[in-house]
Amino acid sequence: MNPSVEDAHTRGPALWASVREALRGSHQDYTAGSLNRAILMLAIPMVLELVLESLFAVVDVFWVGRLGADAVATVGLTESMLALVMAVGLGLALSTTAMVARRIGEKDPDAAAISAVQAILLGLIVSIVIGIPAGIFAPNLLRAIGASPPIVASGSGYAIIALGGSGAIVMLFLNNAVFRGAGDAAIAMRLLWLSNILNLILDPFLIFGLGPFPRLGVTGAALATFTGRSVAVLYQFYRLLKGTERIHVLVRHLRVNLQVLWRLLRVSLTGILQFAVADASWIGMVKILAFFGAASVAGYTVAIRIVM
Repeated sequence: MNPSVEDAHTRGPALWASVREALRGSHQDYTAGSLNRAILMLAIPMVLELVLESLFAVVDVFWVGRLGADAVATVGLTESMLALVMAVGLGLALSTTAMVARRIGEKDPDAAAISAVQAILLGLIVSIVIGIPAGIFAPNLLRAIGASPPIVASGSGYAIIALGGSGAIVMLFLNNAVFRGAGDAAIAMRLLWLSNILNLILDPFLIFGLGPFPRLGVTGAALATFTGRSVAVLYQFYRLLKGTERIHVLVRHLRVNLQVLWRLLRVSLTGILQFAVADASWIGMVKILAFFGAASVAGYTVAIRIVM
């Protein structure tokens, strides 16, 4: 047989075997063996995470779109403010992944667990500092960004839950960053799938009041999202305390380490600033669109969801 044909026959089954292992999340030492295979094993779960996240974004706005332009505009205006929260979460997640991955690569699981605990502590502090004021002043923030009185009247419940519960976003990002840094990308994928599937199931029930659920309108969409994310965060804590093949948080790790905490914060600041600059421009653009009415903001929101 031609050597190139033989190689192709060999690579095919090997590739699919790697894909199955990536989805299953079997234990791998990514510091040894083929670099290409390690990248593939880590990338597949991450890509599938984003696939479902993007699908949710479209389906979510599909259900909310049944309520009219004001409801979709509420989602768009609130999410432009949530983007700043996501910027903080992503910045913290980048430094967390890097620090945990470094300790795992050094074959020091205790140091990795300590880094994870400090990241979670930092995330909880940020969640409280951002979430409580944002939830209290959510209607005022909607007005400040250009929402019309009808949107503020119908969308305040959505904004209060979405902004007040923004800590769930930060913690979801951070905990998944710990798993990815430890090489448990498949667990991070499953947790995000759990969050989004719960969200997709609850959306129509809470929005339209199907079965025993009350009809909450656009507020129901925020409650569905918050519930899905919160359940996933609780399960993340359970998995960290139960332990995986790569990282296990024990009681002795549950202490404040100011040196690690400060290092995490210092490394995160650049990433937070980078994401915040881009997201701040998004808020400015949405504020301009708000001058043209709810239909314009709604159209922009739908278009952005499709582009995602």
